[in-house]
Amino acid sequence: MIPATRIASGGPWEDRYGYSRAVIAGPHVLVSGCTAVVGGELQHIGDAYQQAITAFGVALDALAKAGASRDDVVRTRLYVVNEADFDAVGNAHGHIFREVRPACTSVQVAGLVDPRMLVEVEIEAYRP
Repeated sequence: MIPATRIASGGPWEDRYGYSRAVIAGPHVLVSGCTAVVGGELQHIGDAYQQAITAFGVALDALAKAGASRDDVVRTRLYVVNEADFDAVGNAHGHIFREVRPACTSVQVAGLVDPRMLVEVEIEAYRP
């Protein structure tokens, strides 16, 4: 059995909460929930579309560190705080994954770790 490889991004919560930005397990790459926090600062306050684009950028950077790409993504999950933002977040997803067309789940959540965060995303990739 091949051991899992863990990838850190240096994000503010990884050490504190004990998780990895991404884990490579055989042909699978699992990327933890990502928000629009860059360099320790939340980006695009009040703009769900731009927060989603930024969050996907964080997730895709982790995927690249794992040796995978956007074309390897097979599942995404979108956690949206405000029902009114589903279309904006969905459009951001479509902007990035329109040609890839991964399986996708979208759910409304009561809130995220910072009340200014409007969306959190997860991605999973498969590299045979």
